[in-house]
Amino acid sequence: MDLKAYFDKTEGTGILATADLSGKVDAAVYSRPTIMDDGQIVFIMADRLTHQNLQSNPYAAYLFIESGQAWKGKRLYLVKTKEESDEEKIQAMMKRKQPEDVDKYKNVKKFLVYFKLEEERPLVGEMK
Repeated sequence: MDLKAYFDKTEGTGILATADLSGKVDAAVYSRPTIMDDGQIVFIMADRLTHQNLQSNPYAAYLFIESGQAWKGKRLYLVKTKEESDEEKIQAMMKRKQPEDVDKYKNVKKFLVYFKLEEERPLVGEMK
């Protein structure tokens, strides 16, 4: 199953980990990403610590734990490629993916942050 189909159909909890330029790590709960037709992975981000870390260090890891599954999910190793703050695009994506959050985050500065997938692994196992 490709990532677009996987995240469209699979419920679960996601955690996005980033680090600043000095290596200080942050982890935050994030919803499922949007997978674009060209394979880019997109998250809607508020202007908080995760977004700030990505300004100086483009690398991130996303862990997704499937609902109701014992230790099943994915680890995605990502590198930021670009970001934009087009409010119309952000609102359209939020309405499609997280309609309950549209009003909640109406007055919060948000960004669409795009990533390239560098590596995908299962949530547990597969040592290098």
